[in-house]
Amino acid sequence: MTTLLIIAAKEIREAFRNRWVVATTLLMAALALTLSFLGAAPTGTVGVGRIEVTIVSLSSLTIFLLPLIALLLSFDAVVGEIDRGTMTLLLSYPVARWQVLLGKFLGHAAIIAFATVLGYGSAGAALAWSGAAVGPESWQAYGAMIGSSVLLGAAFTALGYLASTLVRDRGTAAGIAVALWLGFVLLYDMGLLGLLVADGGKTVNAELLNALLLANPADAYRLFNLTGFKNVSLLAGTAGLASQVQVSGGVLLGVLAAWVAAPLGLAVLLFSRKQI
Repeated sequence: MTTLLIIAAKEIREAFRNRWVVATTLLMAALALTLSFLGAAPTGTVGVGRIEVTIVSLSSLTIFLLPLIALLLSFDAVVGEIDRGTMTLLLSYPVARWQVLLGKFLGHAAIIAFATVLGYGSAGAALAWSGAAVGPESWQAYGAMIGSSVLLGAAFTALGYLASTLVRDRGTAAGIAVALWLGFVLLYDMGLLGLLVADGGKTVNAELLNALLLANPADAYRLFNLTGFKNVSLLAGTAGLASQVQVSGGVLLGVLAAWVAAPLGLAVLLFSRKQI
């Protein structure tokens, strides 16, 4: 465990030197604050809570932004070190390969978590400071959104590590990272929608639809945040979907955790056999 923490701390220090932590945190905070105040401006007219509007807005933003940040941070975590020759130096020390990979992952996941919690937490603190009336259930939904965002970031960080261990040059790893983002964030839902329209309800039933949605970490995140809490699902227009989704919040979080463990485990296996 000490070895893992040392390697993770090294990654965090390098991220601070490269301004990754500062830039990511400021970006998340600026967007969260903008959405929480400007996006919640009409709430007095339509009679919905400001925190619910913020949850819906931030959830939609997170699906596009956080996976991209995580992939940009992690796509060259292994292949970049190999290209620079620093991986050979690191492995010359009495440290196992799995410790190197897991330590680096913990460092990058901690960066994403820090930026997400501080950035989104600042928006929640600003709403509380403004005197907005927010109930306990709404704060619970907001906290769940932050926690699941951290899991989503960790899942795409793990996918970035998998891409980084599969190839031998940074350009290819970057291409795979972009393809992963496009596939999971944009193209998957478009393809699923096309399938539903073409099928016309003949083959794709509720159970199969649930399985297809869980096959994408971005959709599991969306389901958890937009259907898991009544007030949020009513505002997001997903109340009908919430009645059809027969998956509990705990299962959805478990799916996100599996999307962290499976790619990371495969990356560890590939890295243990990789010629350097």
